[in-house]
Amino acid sequence: MSGLEFQAELGRLGIDIPIVFITGHADVPMGVKAMKAGAIEFLCKPFREQDLLEAVRKAINKDFERRTKQSSLAAIQQHYGTLTPREKEVMVMIVSGMMNKQIAGKLDIAEITVKVHRASLIRKMHVKSLAELVRQAIRRETAHPFSVVSNPEFLKQGAAVD
Repeated sequence: MSGLEFQAELGRLGIDIPIVFITGHADVPMGVKAMKAGAIEFLCKPFREQDLLEAVRKAINKDFERRTKQSSLAAIQQHYGTLTPREKEVMVMIVSGMMNKQIAGKLDIAEITVKVHRASLIRKMHVKSLAELVRQAIRRETAHPFSVVSNPEFLKQGAAVD
């Protein structure tokens, strides 16, 4: 199995690790293919020791950033999972810019009840502000692009929240 085949197999298996290619016989198309597939660096022998160290440092930094983002998203997902279905509905409406009074009218509940749900979901989502809640919703939305936050039909029909 060649390095390019191995890289493709890792991708097929969903294994996302930074790869530094080192080869003694390469051509430009091979290097381009490896880089397009996500390689950090493509080094041809002979190479300078410093070039290898820089490539490894770059790979470690990239993997650290990926793991940090993945961990942060997992925490957001975990927090979101603690919300009740009603809190999820309220969250979608808050994030979409609706006021408490509008949410209350849409859900046919008292405005004070919306405020209680809002306070509860802010506590459960571990955020300190509405802006932080919106950022988390966007991050979650980026990871799950077909969730209700991006579905404009949700607010029209009052659909269930995922």
